[in-house]
Amino acid sequence: MTERRFETPAGLCDTHMHFYLPEFPAVAGAHVPSRGAVEDYAALRTRLGIDRVVVVQPTGYGFDNRCTLAGMASLGRDVARGVAVVRDDIADSELKSLHAAGIHGLRLAMIKGGAIGWQEADAIVRRVQSVGWHTQLQLDGSQLPTHESQILGWPGEIVVDHIGRFEGGVTKDHPAVRALLRLLDTGRVWLKLSAPYWGSRSGPPRYDDMADLVHLFVAAAPDRMVWATNWPHPSLATLPDDMMLLNCLADWVPDEAIRRRVLVDNPARLYGFPS
Repeated sequence: MTERRFETPAGLCDTHMHFYLPEFPAVAGAHVPSRGAVEDYAALRTRLGIDRVVVVQPTGYGFDNRCTLAGMASLGRDVARGVAVVRDDIADSELKSLHAAGIHGLRLAMIKGGAIGWQEADAIVRRVQSVGWHTQLQLDGSQLPTHESQILGWPGEIVVDHIGRFEGGVTKDHPAVRALLRLLDTGRVWLKLSAPYWGSRSGPPRYDDMADLVHLFVAAAPDRMVWATNWPHPSLATLPDDMMLLNCLADWVPDEAIRRRVLVDNPARLYGFPS
């Protein structure tokens, strides 16, 4: 079994994971993995030392957030926060109810199966500002130069998933990387240091080719970096070792004080956990 490479601090937060529970039907034509049970994630929390969790609405459930809310409830209000998918015509009462349940963000998944497209995004992002939600954006990072001006026009905080999810593999000088750096320079864009397998060509155990990118982003915005497992890795056929993924932070963020910010302090601020 893979050993931990650094001491994890109390309050460690996994800012991106999904539950898949059989009692909730997927949208027509969507693939929902058989893994993703509450008890399996509990075992992972124990193994990695995760104290706080952000449950993200999977694409397979569309606008039906019941599975995400049930997963959050199983963890408890002190432990869990969530990110939901909603329409721009959502009633004020429902929006407030989701917020009261611990939802802190709107998910935009600009990938296959995502419920919201670029044309609808502006109105929905504006709509959720009434409860102070941030916008969580997942896309193939190579699209960032095309959509940079639109993203800059969104109000509120913006969280970019999975180190930009540069599926084609990029270097530090790639135009899409420079676009992400410009977004980070705004002071209201965050980045999840998660799922390095999307952009890596060197692969496990350390995803060494991602280190240069992560060092660049951490240097640009150390107070707006967060970490996540992306458990249960729903798009992958071969599952990674989650301890191995956590261990990447030993190389990506070698400074212990900054690593604590990434794992504890930054997510506490973003998701409203006690500091």
